[in-house]
Amino acid sequence: MIEKKTVCQIVDEWLEGKDYFLVEVAISPDDKIVVEIDHKDGVWIEDCVELSRFVESKLSREDEDYELEVGSAGIGQPFKVLQQYINHVGKEVEVLTKDGRKLAGVLKEADERRFVVTIQKKVKEEGAKRPKLVDEDLEFTYENIKYTKYLISFK
Repeated sequence: MIEKKTVCQIVDEWLEGKDYFLVEVAISPDDKIVVEIDHKDGVWIEDCVELSRFVESKLSREDEDYELEVGSAGIGQPFKVLQQYINHVGKEVEVLTKDGRKLAGVLKEADERRFVVTIQKKVKEEGAKRPKLVDEDLEFTYENIKYTKYLISFK
């Protein structure tokens, strides 16, 4: 069986000097290798083909038969690495907390320990006839959420 560590080293070698970053490498028991990369401006198919050929040039099909799939992290998929959070600062995201709350807001900041999302909440001020929308920053740790993903909007 091909080791994940080996594939990660090969991908890291290809990534050197490029603005792409590795999101995930998954290898199934039957040696199907899935490599996900991302880039702040999106992933080009030509670069996926180039990475695929690079990985194939480093692995021997004579030693191990495998299937290789190289692609980008899907736009509607949950974030898997910190760099995805950093790349989406200032954009709308959806967060599902472990206690089942689903929130939508703008990703304000992110670091290794936590991230902050600005949501809009209706607040009725004393003496006012109608509630008004007020921004509220909510802080999350990565352990307290099920997922965060880019919120696709067709407005």
